[in-house]
Amino acid sequence: MAIGERSWVVDLHSQVENVNTLEELELWRKQCIYGVPAYIKDLNSKAYKPQLVSFGPSTTAKPMEEHKHGALLHVLKRSVKPLDDLLTEMEKMGEQLQDAYQNLDEYWRIERRKFLQLMIADGCFMLEIMRASTGNSSDYPFNDPIFGSHGVLPTVPYIRRDMLMIENQLPLLVLEKLVAAETGSLGNADQINKLVLKFCAPVARPPLAGLGLGLHPLDLFRRSLLQCPMRRPVPTSESGSSEIIRSALELCEFGIQFRRSRTSSLGDIRFGNGVLSLPAIIGDDTSELMFLNLMAFERLHPGAGNEVTSYVFFMDNIIGSAKDVSFLHSKGIIQNALGSDKAVANLFH
Repeated sequence: MAIGERSWVVDLHSQVENVNTLEELELWRKQCIYGVPAYIKDLNSKAYKPQLVSFGPSTTAKPMEEHKHGALLHVLKRSVKPLDDLLTEMEKMGEQLQDAYQNLDEYWRIERRKFLQLMIADGCFMLEIMRASTGNSSDYPFNDPIFGSHGVLPTVPYIRRDMLMIENQLPLLVLEKLVAAETGSLGNADQINKLVLKFCAPVARPPLAGLGLGLHPLDLFRRSLLQCPMRRPVPTSESGSSEIIRSALELCEFGIQFRRSRTSSLGDIRFGNGVLSLPAIIGDDTSELMFLNLMAFERLHPGAGNEVTSYVFFMDNIIGSAKDVSFLHSKGIIQNALGSDKAVANLFH
């Protein structure tokens, strides 16, 4: 055996002896922010790339860097704890925050201090833009291009869209620590959840009180879409089902009636006594990006479930053409904000 081969064998023997299933389990459990693999991203690369603001170490959108620094100064000015204390608190959970990112660049592990500075600056910006959009931030001049009354309205839709991209997530634990430093109070999980949902959710949804802090905005938004007693997921081709679900108009011809569900939860799909109840959904220019990122999260995060993916597959079967969209719209199930029924049909296809 050659020297190089012997060294390789010795190295492998050492690695085999060090295999620890419990450590591997813990490593995968900590991850919740993922890079989208090429086989998913190549289908629509723009769906996963932020355009206006980046959060965390994995993305490159830079237009908001100056405003991030401004948000940091405003939060620190209001904070009851000095910056040194805030950094000390962040350092205690530095490894936890780093482990949340899949395949984090080694640079950020070596430069732990810079990583924490990035977390703090991004967290301050996220807090301040959410507060400004809901009228809870008053210490900015009215003509501030982002946080002022003139700037916040036109930028919010783009920031909201970027905040729901899977590669552009920030652990909500950062926001919880920032609020604790700012107010001096602990136990802010419900407050953070409520603020994020008020900003991200396009329609009013029930609060997620008592369920604990969300992993990040995308996880929290997904949970809000499914907030109701969960039912068995609709079978899809991914689960190996060979059942064929007919389009809405075909089902109507067979005598099945359609009705709007009592809740807006995507899991609130029921069939009984010849009536199929479906939740109301708004189809607009952000729906495709939202669904693609939610489905990618379900695909990549172990234990997330597949409820959103099942819903999209189900609606893809129900909507065979623009006529099905028009029919569902007449039943109050689809609200079309895309301008044409064909555009909504194409959205699900």
